[in-house]
Amino acid sequence: MAQDIIPIELGLPQGDLVTLWAPRWREDGEEWEAFLGDEDDLYAFPDAAHLAAFVRKAEQHDLVDHPAWNVVPALNVPELIPDDDHSYDLVGVPELVAENPDSWTIGELAEIVGIVRSLADVCELEEVHEVLDSHEGFSLLEQGRLPFTGRDGERLWADLSSAVSEKWDTVLDAIDQLVDVPDVDAATLEQTAEELAAFHEESAEAEAGVDTDAEDLESVDSASADEDDEDEGPVGFWAEVGIDPIKIITSGHEYYTLRCYLDDEPLFLGSDGEIDAYGSPKALARALADSSQFTESDIAEVSTWDEVLAKATAGELEIEIDDENTYVLAELDADIAQGVDAIDPTQLELAVELLTDVDDWAGEDDVSDALATSESLGWLVSFVLRPDPTRLAPSAPFDAEETAWRKLVESLEDRLHLH
Repeated sequence: MAQDIIPIELGLPQGDLVTLWAPRWREDGEEWEAFLGDEDDLYAFPDAAHLAAFVRKAEQHDLVDHPAWNVVPALNVPELIPDDDHSYDLVGVPELVAENPDSWTIGELAEIVGIVRSLADVCELEEVHEVLDSHEGFSLLEQGRLPFTGRDGERLWADLSSAVSEKWDTVLDAIDQLVDVPDVDAATLEQTAEELAAFHEESAEAEAGVDTDAEDLESVDSASADEDDEDEGPVGFWAEVGIDPIKIITSGHEYYTLRCYLDDEPLFLGSDGEIDAYGSPKALARALADSSQFTESDIAEVSTWDEVLAKATAGELEIEIDDENTYVLAELDADIAQGVDAIDPTQLELAVELLTDVDDWAGEDDVSDALATSESLGWLVSFVLRPDPTRLAPSAPFDAEETAWRKLVESLEDRLHLH
């Protein structure tokens, strides 16, 4: 596909339609964004064959002056089929908000709201802006699961669901009324329909070939699966009790402690916002052997806590830490100072998870406030964790972001009581 023009699918009340979208680009010092259409009409089509037939012949529309448009008429039909990442089911939004706010649900909803905002901006749909601006939950979706965790997050998600139930039809009606399905040249459509049919036939044959191979290997796979089942050991003590040993690495220390989730709320080994931490796995295990130290610890609320203490007292407790429970905060501030390309998204995502969990456990809002997309650090973090080619990248210098991040890490270290 042309670098800056993307085929998209919109799930609307009148059906699933395909069109073209040109995300923001700069030209002559100004920013532009556009969809395939003409004045007040949004051109959309029942499939890629109709879209291809239109773009090969059309001379007047809103994308004709786009710098990459000259490439589009020469594209073959499969190149105009929207991929999964650019298929937006607007009609399915009420079903999405009826689900629990996991990362997948929030991510899909954020993408849909993003394209709806773009349509509202380009087509001047004030009624759509009014709906999206009426509830802060719509603007927080880009931050991922973070704003929708904890009690406040549950209320925020419930309010967002209510807003969708009451007002989403306004959004659908406004966009649906924009749509115009232009006539296309019959001879060209016949050719593009044949291209689309050939593509689907080739895809079906390729899939059938894979299925045949799969059938040939089915007996082998079944035998291997049986062997795997026999070899599979227990899930492990920590998984059984639902408590995780975690490792926190800062520029000055390594900390070992425990965390779990009770009713989706994080709990740490500690109380009153102070975490009991130790300098090595052995030190943590030795401390747990003296159960009297932790009678007031918040994590003692967990029903399996006595199992942990019993195993530690018997000298049988091993502190094993998975990669996903290892949080490397060291050097992240320096990476942030260098900008987006220097930051490891996985390292940053884990660090944000830890900071958020600790903040929630301590009953504070410092992390959520600092990571709001209205803040420079929050915008940078959101850009790294949820990359989107339609968004402008944060620009240097990143001194303010580095300082804000360092304060969050320092606040965390202040809560870590190293024994």
